[in-house]
Amino acid sequence: MHSPSSLRSRDCAGPARGPRDSAKRLAISFTVVLVALSLAGVASPSPRLLKGIDDNAQTLNGNPDAVFAELHDLRTQIVRIDLNWGGPQGVAGGFPTVRPTDPNDGQYNWSLYDRAVLYARQYNIAVLFSIVSTPSWANGDNPPNVAPTSSQSLRDFAYAAATRYSGAFRRPSDGVLLPAVTHWLAWNEPNNPVYLTPQYDGTTIVSGRAYAAICNAVVAGVKGTLIKGEKVACGVTAPRGNNNPSTARPSVSPLAFLRAMKQAGAHGFDAYAHHPYYGDPSETPTTTPDARTAVTFGNLKTLENEVTRLYGRLPIWITEYGYQTNPPDDIFGVSDAQQSAYMRQAFTIAKRDPRIDMLVWFLLRDEPFLSGWQSGLVTVDGQRKPAWATFRALP
Repeated sequence: MHSPSSLRSRDCAGPARGPRDSAKRLAISFTVVLVALSLAGVASPSPRLLKGIDDNAQTLNGNPDAVFAELHDLRTQIVRIDLNWGGPQGVAGGFPTVRPTDPNDGQYNWSLYDRAVLYARQYNIAVLFSIVSTPSWANGDNPPNVAPTSSQSLRDFAYAAATRYSGAFRRPSDGVLLPAVTHWLAWNEPNNPVYLTPQYDGTTIVSGRAYAAICNAVVAGVKGTLIKGEKVACGVTAPRGNNNPSTARPSVSPLAFLRAMKQAGAHGFDAYAHHPYYGDPSETPTTTPDARTAVTFGNLKTLENEVTRLYGRLPIWITEYGYQTNPPDDIFGVSDAQQSAYMRQAFTIAKRDPRIDMLVWFLLRDEPFLSGWQSGLVTVDGQRKPAWATFRALP
């Protein structure tokens, strides 16, 4: 998922680079055959499992008439959308609000997000809002990936957002009743310096402490509205981290980050969110990662066990997942057929796991630059991949 300040980091959030050779490609092809055979006769995911799409370039900045119609045709149940507090598309990106808990404050600009939730309602799709990006006035004129200096400012914004999208708020400009948003995320991949920095102070995981304040602020703000049925997930962790503060780009592995945010007092959230991306194109959704610090689909139980130990049996939300395709990505990509097979396998695993309530695929459409992501169901020029039909067929 992209923040407004940066593109996704491949070494922290997505697959890591690996050698390319004919033996590996042969192994991948053989694995796909085994995957297809293993899935024969397996039941589809249960209705309990929400299937979703995350593609801000399309849902926020694309043609909403076409995009939301396509999401509906895909039988998408939930769409993840960045609700930018700051940054270029920030609701409060300009100046501090006078009445920060009031969604009618004149400094707030909700127009982009109002449009998205209204289109989602038109096509009977739920919205998962991910509150991200600090406005510069709230963090000492720093970039959007630096935490606010006062968590109260974030809490106030979360309260205003949850009030506006409570299902009971009429837009003053035209009297339109805005739909309810009941699923919320606190930030994105805070163990990745692209989205939260700094990660360390010496050897101390300060990102865990900063994120605990972010998580608690979003939880308190959303739940402070006392609207029934709202759920907030925290964590939203990237699958890997180097745990090395001396590197040029330090990051924190998901289990270490989970412990750090717990130690710093993160609490009150309804679910733990994670992004269990593969690390090499030879990995299937059942492959145990080589790095013991990584958490992918293949060892997701390790994360579940640690969440249980620290917070009890909270639901797990997979709020980003996907496989890139080759072509065009000949380093991280798998074939179109593999992408489709791995998608079905991942949803089957999620369906069988009573802890997983949501699986959100990243992306709808490939990004138009190779440094981005090519995990879409549709190519840049609009051609549907086999995964399109696979996603649509999932109940």
